[in-house]
Formats: sequence, structure tokens, C-alpha cells
Amino acid sequence: MKLTIKLGGTLLEEESSKRRLVGEIASTARDHPSTVVVHGGGKQMTRFLAERGIESKFVGGLRVTTPEVIDAVLKVFAGSVNHQLVAGLVAQGAAAVGLSGIDACLTEAEIWNPDLGAVGRPVRTNARLLNILTGNGFLPVVACVAGDRQGRIYNVNADQMAASCATGFEAARLIFLTDVPGVMDLSKRIRSVLTRAESELLIRDGVASGGMQAKLEAAHEALDGGVSEVCIAPGAETNVVARLLAGESIGTRLVN
Repeated sequence: MKLTIKLGGTLLEEESSKRRLVGEIASTARDHPSTVVVHGGGKQMTRFLAERGIESKFVGGLRVTTPEVIDAVLKVFAGSVNHQLVAGLVAQGAAAVGLSGIDACLTEAEIWNPDLGAVGRPVRTNARLLNILTGNGFLPVVACVAGDRQGRIYNVNADQMAASCATGFEAARLIFLTDVPGVMDLSKRIRSVLTRAESELLIRDGVASGGMQAKLEAAHEALDGGVSEVCIAPGAETNVVARLLAGESIGTRLVN
């Protein structure tokens, strides 16, 4: 079974949480060799910019990406966050390989909105490289940076990057590991299962907004692209990936 796991940057902030998750993902990759990891790192990015006196500006939840910021995107997302994650996975016995969407034009993007600068919308992921790596025992770890065939570099929302990678890779399941317990409905209850129509209603009614809206919209893109199931689950739960794959009801499962 092909599997894509998206790790939120918040889960990578605390060392003990990161160490546990890295060990669990390495174990999952041993049992399911066709696994791809995609990660963000928004909090790390904001801190990096603030330390250099650069204010982070957001429009509709997306970071305005100036030339200064795109330089930081490469240093943080494709640099420190990616390599620290790869190093942790290697220490757990995984043959992890750090990548971004720029490598071999893995994920191509186009400009989202000129007002946002170099923020990209993924248009396709060519999974040939992912298939070569997983087919030879490697664990790809993909940073949320994309490119195009003219050599431009784009800052990409990590949820959308994960959806694009899952679709291109033809993953059966996409798992978003987050810092929340799942998707809440109007009554503040976690919904164990959501249909596409139900999740669209939560967005339309303003119940799911901000980061959760972004995750649901990315989940819709993945479902539209052929992914059978998307899970939004709490990364704080011990052995969460193994338990999800075993059929345990954790977080929210989205189906067509």
C-alpha cells in the first residue's frame, strides 16, 4: 500500500515529540516501504525571519513571499527542518532522503496570486523519483518548496504539497498529523468520519476555518486526485500512524 504522511511544523518544535514521531514513522516505513513524508515548518520560518528583523505578513493564511522570504524558505524548509528530520529518521534506521519539489521538478507549481509574491499552487507531482526511491528501499522526505520548468522557486502550503504528492504518487491513504484532535463540528464534537459534502458544509458555515479549512481543502484535492482516504489525526497520540493503519478510529477520516 502506498502511503503519504504529512507532518505539521508544530509537531517538530518540541524535541521529545519530534523524536517519538520520527521513531514511529521509521517503523511505519519498515512495514510499508512505499511511504512518502511531506513536512511544513511555518513556526520555524516565522522565528527565523523575526530573528533577522523581517516581519511575517499573511493574506488568507498564506505567507507573503518576497525575495528575502524565498531565501529563508530554502534555508528553513529545504534546509534545517528537512535535514534535521532526515537525520532523525536515519538515526532510527530509515534510509531517509531529503527532497523538495524543486528536485527533478518533482512538484511543479504556478503563481497563486501576484499580491502574495512567490507563493505557488501545486499543479502536478511527477512521482517517478518517488517511485524510484521507495522501490529501492529509501524513504523520501519532501519539504514544501516547489519549482517550475523556467527555474522559478515557490513557497507552497504544506497541506497542498502533501495532497499533490499523494495524488502523483497514487497513494491509497494520506495522513495529516496535526496538533489538534481532529475535525470538530458545530457542537464542538470530533467527527470520526466526514463525507466530502459534510466537510464542505463545515467550511461554508465557518466552523472549519484557517488551518483546518486549508487541510480540508487539501484533503478534497487528494480525494479528487484518486486518494481513497484522508485522515486528519493528532500527532500527540502514541503510535498514531500504526493505529490508524490497523483500523483504529482516531481523529477524522474523510472519504468521497
